[in-house]
Amino acid sequence: MDNPIKELWHGNIIPQEDSRTNSKEMNELLGYMARHHEDLEKSFTDEQKETFEKFHDCWSEYMSLAEAAIFEYAFKLGMQIAIETLIK
Repeated sequence: MDNPIKELWHGNIIPQEDSRTNSKEMNELLGYMARHHEDLEKSFTDEQKETFEKFHDCWSEYMSLAEAAIFEYAFKLGMQIAIETLIK
């Protein structure tokens, strides 16, 4: 990777995809979540399923915004550390 800033700008680096390398524990948790999700949906009425789907959509959008904010914060923090290191 010659210039990571250019690569990021051109979309060749996608941090939100690259950061999703799940650990064993994360994969286990995803399995539990999927099973519980299925169990919940089986017990819902059609109206409850619709409400749950709307909740799920909102949660996904929220998580996407939160991940972007975390990335921005971490990037800025990393740059501050790098600048501080170069100054000293």
